[in-house]
Amino acid sequence: MKQVDYIIVGCGLASIAFCEELRANNKTFLVFDNNSQKSSIVAAGLYNPVILKRFSEVWKAKEQLALSIPTYTRVENELNIKIDYKLRILRRFTSIQEQNKWFTASDKPGLEAYLSTELVKNTNSAIDAPFALGEVLHAGRIDTETLILNYKNFLKENDCFEEGTFQHSKIQFESGIIQYNNLQAKQIVFAEGFGVKQNPYFKAIPLTGSKGEIITIKAPDLKIDYAVKSSVFVIPLGNDLYNVGATYDNDDKTNQPTEKAKEELLSKLKTFINCEFQVVNHVAGIRPTVKDRRPLVGRHAEHKDLYVLNGLGTRGVMIAPYVAKKLYNFIENNDVLDSEIDVNRFV
Repeated sequence: MKQVDYIIVGCGLASIAFCEELRANNKTFLVFDNNSQKSSIVAAGLYNPVILKRFSEVWKAKEQLALSIPTYTRVENELNIKIDYKLRILRRFTSIQEQNKWFTASDKPGLEAYLSTELVKNTNSAIDAPFALGEVLHAGRIDTETLILNYKNFLKENDCFEEGTFQHSKIQFESGIIQYNNLQAKQIVFAEGFGVKQNPYFKAIPLTGSKGEIITIKAPDLKIDYAVKSSVFVIPLGNDLYNVGATYDNDDKTNQPTEKAKEELLSKLKTFINCEFQVVNHVAGIRPTVKDRRPLVGRHAEHKDLYVLNGLGTRGVMIAPYVAKKLYNFIENNDVLDSEIDVNRFV
């Protein structure tokens, strides 16, 4: 009979961040994953402290960055991989009025560290930006696919990973110990993303889910080493490849790419990119989104050894280490969860 402190269900950004908390505190664990959830792998992976649509601060941006960047650095060092790419993000202005809004926002206490007050003049003939661009500071990109694939291999090498579908019906509660097949654990943390809808213990949580699609283009003449945000993001990957995204669809809950989304992305891209390019990839995933745009973290109302870590939405690379630490301290140190992330705020 194998015994661990934790069972973790799911192996996306939330799960990996919680695993790192457990490893830092010498806790034993086993991760179950069946590769059904794609949102973390297909994510753009940007860590960006500014909402660029309306020039406002991302929720808890400073706290999230202070935890997330060191976390990914530790993973890079432990796994001997490169996943954190420092990246300039330039917001394309469509008018003088947008420039003025940018400067007004840059004076706000929560944004002054992140919005440069020096306009970036466009000198790239492949980009249409007559009103210049604004630079976001302290931003970058996490290569989420490389992170997840390598982290799974790391877990397998350390006998901490079980590939396959976790069967919720096989959970047995016995005198403070959870029994699952030939495994005993003290706690279970469900970090299943949108897959939580198949979880009988947490399927009622108000996770709406938003489908996002991204295309990858090859554009030899674009020649940018920074991300551009206009009606869509263009994110450099190297070797003349760029991710373009993303779409938002609250109705379709499949991981299948659609021609409609592809055409939407291409239409928006062509409004400010005027060089030749070729679409070389197209992926989709369901983001675990919540109506109030806050994570869902906490304990099951009846089964006190079951926990949820979910609802990271569109900014998982930033939020994951922050909420993972909050949940760990809630479980192990009896810290009080902030009401704005506590899953019980909807009860």
